Amino acid sequence: MIDTLCAVETPEGVELEFSPAGPVPRALAWMVDAGIRGAAYVALATVLQGLGQVGLGLLMLGMFLLEWFYPVGFEVLARGQTPGKKLLGLRVLRADGAPVGWSRSTVRSLLAFADFLPFGFAAGLTAMLLGRHSRRLGDLAAGTVVVHLSMDPARRPQTGGAAETLPPPFPLSLPEQRAVMGFAERAPGLTLERARELADLLEPLTGARGDEGVARLQAMALGLRGLS
Repeated sequence: MIDTLCAVETPEGVELEFSPAGPVPRALAWMVDAGIRGAAYVALATVLQGLGQVGLGLLMLGMFLLEWFYPVGFEVLARGQTPGKKLLGLRVLRADGAPVGWSRSTVRSLLAFADFLPFGFAAGLTAMLLGRHSRRLGDLAAGTVVVHLSMDPARRPQTGGAAETLPPPFPLSLPEQRAVMGFAERAPGLTLERARELADLLEPLTGARGDEGVARLQAMALGLRGLS
């Protein structure tokens, strides 16, 4: 695959495409939510500190509910977004693209402890890096996926502005020609960063990197199609 999109087909036969979120944005969203929970713990402790043992019991109960059901409540009632995910433009969905429900969200939340084993989120990170669509163990068990809400069109490669075609500097095999044309076809679904990354790999062909490399690949694809 030349992009990071995943596609699912609904029972109605409609194909939906998602861009799974990787470890970095998910970690940033988790840190935002952890900060919010931490502030809530402090506020709760401040309110209950004068109640003695009763206050301590209520504090422990409140900490338990916040730790385990904070994400569940937001994910189900706020369309798959905790405050951290909302800030980072992420959303939790079922793997088939449907909204996440109470049972699935609860499973992924309760299994978060397994992702932290043996330490430092090692198991979850390993699962995300080795598996498909950056799914941690809780996602795999619950049948969920964390996706980017949308891909800003302003941050996608522009494909309609090539003024002229560009012949390849040397003959290309049929698979190589298909790869170049495939890049141009999929470019509207890529972020600029991903398009530049792929174009940089073909610097020996284009003689350019970054945006210039992307533009040259698109111009070569036009030439290979026989367009002017």
